[in-house]
Amino acid sequence: MSAVAGARRVRARVDGTVQGVGFRPYVHRLTRELGLGGFVRNDEHGVLLEVEGAPEAVAAFLERLPRDAPPLARIERVEPVDVRPLGSREFAIEASAVAGSARAQVAPDVATCPDCLRELRDPADRRYRYPFVNCTNCGPRFTIVRGVPYDRARTTMAGFAMCDACRAEYEDPGDRRFHAQPNACPVCGPRLRLAGGGSGSGDPLTVVAEALRAGAIVAVKGLGGFHLACRADDERAVATLRSRKHREDKPFALMAADVGAAAELAELREQATALLCGPQRPIVLAPRRADAAVAAAVAPGARELGVMLPYSPLHHLLLEDAGTTLVMTSGNVSDEPIAYEDEDALARLASIADLFLLHDRPIHTRTDDSVLRVVRGGRPQVLRRSRGHVPAALDLGVDAPVPVLACGAELKSTFCLARGRRAWVGHHVGDLRNEATWRSFTEGVAHFERLFAVTPRVVAHDLHPDYLSTRYALERSELAPIGVQHHHAHLAACLAEHGVAGPAVGAIFDGVGWGLDGTAWGGELLAGDLCDFERVGHLRAAPLPGGDRAAREPWRMACAWLVAAGELEPPVPGALAGRVDPARWRAVASMARSGAAAAPTTSVGRLFDAVAALCGLRLENRYEGQAAIELEAAAWRDERGSYELPVAGAELDARALVRAVRDDVAAGAPVGAVAARFHRGLARATAHWCAGAAAARGCETVVLSGGVFQNVLLLEATAARLEGLGLRVLTPEALPPNDGGIAYGQAAVAAARLERGIVG
Repeated sequence: MSAVAGARRVRARVDGTVQGVGFRPYVHRLTRELGLGGFVRNDEHGVLLEVEGAPEAVAAFLERLPRDAPPLARIERVEPVDVRPLGSREFAIEASAVAGSARAQVAPDVATCPDCLRELRDPADRRYRYPFVNCTNCGPRFTIVRGVPYDRARTTMAGFAMCDACRAEYEDPGDRRFHAQPNACPVCGPRLRLAGGGSGSGDPLTVVAEALRAGAIVAVKGLGGFHLACRADDERAVATLRSRKHREDKPFALMAADVGAAAELAELREQATALLCGPQRPIVLAPRRADAAVAAAVAPGARELGVMLPYSPLHHLLLEDAGTTLVMTSGNVSDEPIAYEDEDALARLASIADLFLLHDRPIHTRTDDSVLRVVRGGRPQVLRRSRGHVPAALDLGVDAPVPVLACGAELKSTFCLARGRRAWVGHHVGDLRNEATWRSFTEGVAHFERLFAVTPRVVAHDLHPDYLSTRYALERSELAPIGVQHHHAHLAACLAEHGVAGPAVGAIFDGVGWGLDGTAWGGELLAGDLCDFERVGHLRAAPLPGGDRAAREPWRMACAWLVAAGELEPPVPGALAGRVDPARWRAVASMARSGAAAAPTTSVGRLFDAVAALCGLRLENRYEGQAAIELEAAAWRDERGSYELPVAGAELDARALVRAVRDDVAAGAPVGAVAARFHRGLARATAHWCAGAAAARGCETVVLSGGVFQNVLLLEATAARLEGLGLRVLTPEALPPNDGGIAYGQAAVAAARLERGIVG
């Protein structure tokens, strides 16, 4: 066709999350509105399009293209180039093209949209009560993708051939299911089935709802894996679930039917409600209501409840049919990864679930629920970044000269791939010391390398020689290794997330990380940037009697801290009398004095353990951070007293504080008051410590990170004091302050060092 006089034709490359989010149908509708010809197609990089028509219409198209994009699209860059007009008057969505390495972004799974919910509940609609209704604005994405470009053939929906009605929607540019890859209906799509004892026949949802109301435990296959569900208000059912799952105390998540039901359980302010209702649909931690109608065993010893809303049509139907709030916890035995394949779930969860609600849409990648809360006047704090957020790319804050793989730490494990300024942080994996979790980690790395066509040339890793993530990194012998100190990675992760190169001062408080001197660090004051750091202070060290046993048994740290405070043969404190064997106490005191099997640690996490034990709150941690969580929950919010933690040289000295806690408890002081004084004292001392270091270096930015700063009371009190002194306070928002953010920080450090020509 000959060119039209005066016409303009533009070819544009669109980068970002533009596949699987309705972007091509959006482009098609926009070109029809503006009277433009041309084409659009997915390819290995993202979206490629050409538009042709009147110059003013082409200009309007380029202006509106990013501005009016679909809600799930994340446009990073539009690169238009004028090309020779061809006389095109029609616009077409062309077949996807694969001509090289795939670099397209993949969208996260997204909660069911309002339009699909209306169909789900409309008796006249052909998708009425269909548990897999979706469209271009919602539904599964990451968990079903096998490769890119994002087309049905590269998803786990490939085995479901669309019926005529679904095919007509898929091919109709005016339909919201135009090129919706997971499109399906009851005629041609996935179906539910029951398994397990006494499943019988009948509608699976009806059978399961009746079983739940009667107190059964049901394994439910969702978007990214299995949940274990039971009535949240049934004490016997919750206790049975705890016993079978071997999860003694760690809180269970709840799923409420709607915001109103959630608000009856937890105090939801505006920002928390916004998180709860967002397309990611995370678990949101919020203060529990005193009259919340949940069993005491749901979250023993915790001040908060973790609540989420239904995010798939299956969940909506299940909650509506059950007519009550449900416990909805990961489908696993404690410390194992969640089950996501039917046969594995039927084998691993058979001793836990009374009934299985299955479906035949395969899950390609297991993905846990994300967990968030609101802190510091409305800022989000991510505690676990997974479903709804992964695999959305983050800006690395620095340009990686070569592709980087970062392997993270040992607990709350994630990995990170980086190319240029783009970083893909993997989904939450868990504790690598579990064999199944280790396989999930290695498989996840391989999947991301294929999915995003990243061939790393450098591998960043923690310095701890015994971490499996470190061993994995060093076994990748084709990659140049870069070791990154654990707490520097925490500092760098926060800086990179906020686009700050540094310098900054950082209070990095956690349980443990391998220090440059080969000791266990965990209460560190650092000064540095993305490339390097200096340790300018730390918590005064105390013995760690028994190594990892001290993290599991807080009373050991109480004994060790009393020895460190100068009491060489401390008696068993009153709060522990009759609860700790005196002979064991004396043995631990001897270890602490001699240093035998009691290496020094600067861990703030272990200081929390010691104080919790001295208060009589917790002698054994049944899950990570339990003593600290219960100490925070016990603290009175209106207490104004505080303990002193002097700074001696570079050390924050907690010896007098430990003695004061022991003495106050012995004198009958309420535990709530003692816990509050500890938090306030630590916050005041930390702020003073940071401010002094910042002033000495002419620095105005302070980072607060590490797992201990998941403690809202400590975080907000410390940040408020620092801001009152005129300092800029940065805390992690897009990634967890715990070790879930370590891999991203390692990648940022590696990229910064490579950029400066520093290797190793």
